[in-house]
Amino acid sequence: MLECKYLFIYWKGEAPSLISGAKKPEVGDLIEIFRVGYKHWAIYVGNGYVIHLAPPSEVAFAGASSVMSVFCDNAVVKKEKLSAVVGDDDYRVNNLLDDECEPRDIYQIVKDAHHLVGNMLPYSLVSHNCEHFVTDLRYGKPMSRQVQQAVYIGAATVGAVGHKQQPPIAQMMHLRYTLQPY
Repeated sequence: MLECKYLFIYWKGEAPSLISGAKKPEVGDLIEIFRVGYKHWAIYVGNGYVIHLAPPSEVAFAGASSVMSVFCDNAVVKKEKLSAVVGDDDYRVNNLLDDECEPRDIYQIVKDAHHLVGNMLPYSLVSHNCEHFVTDLRYGKPMSRQVQQAVYIGAATVGAVGHKQQPPIAQMMHLRYTLQPY
């Protein structure tokens, strides 16, 4: 089993950058953070704080080191200042499934999120990542558009070179978070 190491970085600089024209976060909103090569997700719980699922290598300013989260089996649920999680990356409110799914009651979202803080949860880039975590809290359904897009791109690439396409990840995976500590 591969053991993940923590990366500590000290930084003092400007406040995180909300994408121009984007709305300011409200309690229960999903926060999409634009890292190099991928997006990290958190849920806003008020007073400048977010709760997120963080593999040990998921820290602001880690750059390419954050990609090492692919090799982690577990991640911890953390409550941190939005500014600390975002670092110098851009972010926006993105309640990406509001048109498809009814958001859960805000009180219940925040209660469940706080209940999970400090817990170590299984982590998988494909089935249990930070986006699955926050969509499960907000909608009661763990989903990751990032993973779906990667699977479709991969399937299209495989199809383009003459191999049989695989079914979408949703058909292959039947795992989900439960909103209780492990």
